[in-house]
Amino acid sequence: MNSFRTRSGALLAGLLAAALTFTAGCSGDDKSPDASGSAAGGKVDLSFWDWDPNMDKVVALWNNAHPDIHVTLTNPAGGDQLVAKMITAHQAKNGPDIAKVEYQSLPALVSNGVVRDITEYTKTAVANFDDATLSATKLEGKVYGIPQDVAPLMLFYRADIFAQYGLAVPTTWEQYAQEAATLHQKAPNVSMTNFDAADPGWFTGLVQQAGANWWTASGTTWKVNINGPESKKVADYWEGLVKNGLVLKNPSFSPQWNKQMNDGSIASWISGAWAPAQLGGIAPDTKGKWAAAPLPAWTAGDKTTGIWGGSAVTVTADSAHPAQAAQFVSWLNSDDAAVAAQVENINVYPASTSGRSLPILAKPPAFLPNQPDFYSVVKQVAPSSRSFSIWGPNVTVTFRGYTDAFGAALQNGTSFGAALDTIQESTTADMKKLGFTLG
Repeated sequence: MNSFRTRSGALLAGLLAAALTFTAGCSGDDKSPDASGSAAGGKVDLSFWDWDPNMDKVVALWNNAHPDIHVTLTNPAGGDQLVAKMITAHQAKNGPDIAKVEYQSLPALVSNGVVRDITEYTKTAVANFDDATLSATKLEGKVYGIPQDVAPLMLFYRADIFAQYGLAVPTTWEQYAQEAATLHQKAPNVSMTNFDAADPGWFTGLVQQAGANWWTASGTTWKVNINGPESKKVADYWEGLVKNGLVLKNPSFSPQWNKQMNDGSIASWISGAWAPAQLGGIAPDTKGKWAAAPLPAWTAGDKTTGIWGGSAVTVTADSAHPAQAAQFVSWLNSDDAAVAAQVENINVYPASTSGRSLPILAKPPAFLPNQPDFYSVVKQVAPSSRSFSIWGPNVTVTFRGYTDAFGAALQNGTSFGAALDTIQESTTADMKKLGFTLG
């Protein structure tokens, strides 16, 4: 994949080490971690924070086979909210043993000493991943997590609604806007999708597809380009759809949006390859009505897509049993049976090399029973997905700026391009405050 995984690991590590107080692996050492197979010959209890639906079924497989190392799963939050909870818990020295972390959040958690270097415990497991994938979880040559999945951005659409109103599955963004206009004309109460100002993940994937790099670095000097021409092209496009009434303005994952997704008020969803796992909870009455296609392109024939999410599973600095925690993390994402269970229950597209050839990928996700080639489509688009060449050290500030600026733009009818300018200003101001050199 042409993503930040291909070259940012060593670069970002050096920059973080130069710019931040690097404390990973130190903050939790006061618990005297036990590196043996069990705690003084007794049972080890591990806590695991994860937001995946049905992960409990996968954890149950581990617990049944490993009576001496019991994993207790909880779901305190997801994405950025989980990161905030992890930092708070670490400051109070009561963090979990294990936590799922999105790739873009890992550098900040490492620099704040929240997650632990698990290189010594994962030498066998890392052989199950190609270098491009593993580099998403390596800093300064050290392993800070085991990759779980890759999440190329795709177009999920209601096949029944498209058929009812004679819509074509769009292959370009120009065609997407045309089909949205046709749908609005034929069914004013049905919108093609929504513009989500609450979750920046989908928008960053769209600007990645357009070729944007919000952060770049040379040595210890950073450049921030959130409001560059590629990003503004995407922003202007969506501003046009919003102002023409072709897409809704409410946030995804809200009760209102869930209802709209369930009752057919929304005809498509731009999401990561993990979407089928979420649709059952979002729109339970629509099973079998969705299909997936490659993301529309800016230029006909271009296969480039962006990424929304993708995660690693980490061992925290607060764990008193890092060896056992790393054993579970390695099993979860490199053991074929465990990976197959995640595909079946969570609909991940595996990060492990062998996982991408598992027989279970020949079957569709449970919520998309009418699309047996779903994972073949994912396999088709994944090699052409790209992320930013490097994620910035203050992603949470940037993401919060997105929510504030685009939320205000939707409410006030102001320019989406100006919203990007605001995010640019807040991100650079924060980096300067943190002591980074900007070029």
